[in-house]
Amino acid sequence: VQLQASGGGLVQPGGSLRLSCAASGSFNSIVRMAWYRQAPGKQRELVASISTRGYAEYEDSVKGRFTISRDNARNTVSLLMNNLKPEDTAVYYCNVLAPPFDSWGQGTQVTVSS
Repeated sequence: VQLQASGGGLVQPGGSLRLSCAASGSFNSIVRMAWYRQAPGKQRELVASISTRGYAEYEDSVKGRFTISRDNARNTVSLLMNNLKPEDTAVYYCNVLAPPFDSWGQGTQVTVSS
């Protein structure tokens, strides 16, 4: 499974960004799609995940600000990030679980700064 992520960048506090990730290659079905992030000096953490049926879960600090969505027909996952805060600054990674594959995208930088 190959993943291509896009959409990172520099945004001011309170601004919005949308991250997208497309999965390609040979696989049977995608069970779960997710976004993780890793800030400098910190461990990678789960930001949001979504199941095949659309059940979404979020890390507490992003609840109410971030929305994860997926297009099963196109094998894509998106993360809409609103009201961004400086503490959201990190490299964001998409992750796709399509057994037996557990694949990671290349990471996209999100910087929230005035």
